[in-house]
Amino acid sequence: SGGLLLALCCVVNPGEEVIIFDPYFVMYRHLVTLAGGTSVLVDTYPDFRVNVDTVASHITSKTKCIVINSPTNPTGVVSTADEMRKLAELCKARNILLISDEVYRSFCYDGSFSTPAAWNEDVLVVDGFSKSHGMTGWRLGYAHGPTRLIQEMAKLQQFSYVCAPSIAQYAGALAWDIDLTRQCENYKRKRDKVVAALADDFELSHPGGAFYAFPRAPWGTGTEFVAEAIRHNLLIIPGNVFSQKDTHFRISYAVDDATLDRGLDVLRKLAKSPR
Repeated sequence: SGGLLLALCCVVNPGEEVIIFDPYFVMYRHLVTLAGGTSVLVDTYPDFRVNVDTVASHITSKTKCIVINSPTNPTGVVSTADEMRKLAELCKARNILLISDEVYRSFCYDGSFSTPAAWNEDVLVVDGFSKSHGMTGWRLGYAHGPTRLIQEMAKLQQFSYVCAPSIAQYAGALAWDIDLTRQCENYKRKRDKVVAALADDFELSHPGGAFYAFPRAPWGTGTEFVAEAIRHNLLIIPGNVFSQKDTHFRISYAVDDATLDRGLDVLRKLAKSPR
């Protein structure tokens, strides 16, 4: 999040536009506002795929950058190599900065991860150790991309965050060598359990990565369904936190098996027994 804010503050002038895919990570729109920009939302419902023709239709003379997140929070959807290539080539052709938020890249369950930086050397990649290594409280991240932009971001950081604590940086340097295969396999197992458990009662786009699923509420709005779940001691997040629509809800399966099993049982019962 710190890298995203630094980048946006360096490139976005007041009134310029930043294209964001809806649903989106909740912080994106607020970071754009802090940078003085205007968020332009590209609707990806119902399958949450990136359609480059749709993106192109939202580009104006004020468009400064596009933010892409894959695997995605809140949907868990992973962009394909073809989608990433087309988006990278579009941004290169139109001279638009593409910011790729890759904080969940370690958790792809149905194939390898594709970065748009493979097709466009001017892509800014932001990543971190919070999700991959369970270091959320350490607030350690990094960015790589165009030299000029990285230099400007470093200047701005000197007058804001200054730097990450040195102990966190040492931990991050060691984290590079940790094999995450076991953790990835465990999340894949939980993902498979979620998909199987919800298949009969919920409309769900396949979550290929991260540790989220974004089902459509089987009745009412997302907010109404979440309120009922909370009354049954199950905490899930309404979709309108991440979107202009209030039709879905987000679940996280980054919990122990007993908690996950209980949560899935509550969801199935609520789907079959509306208020």
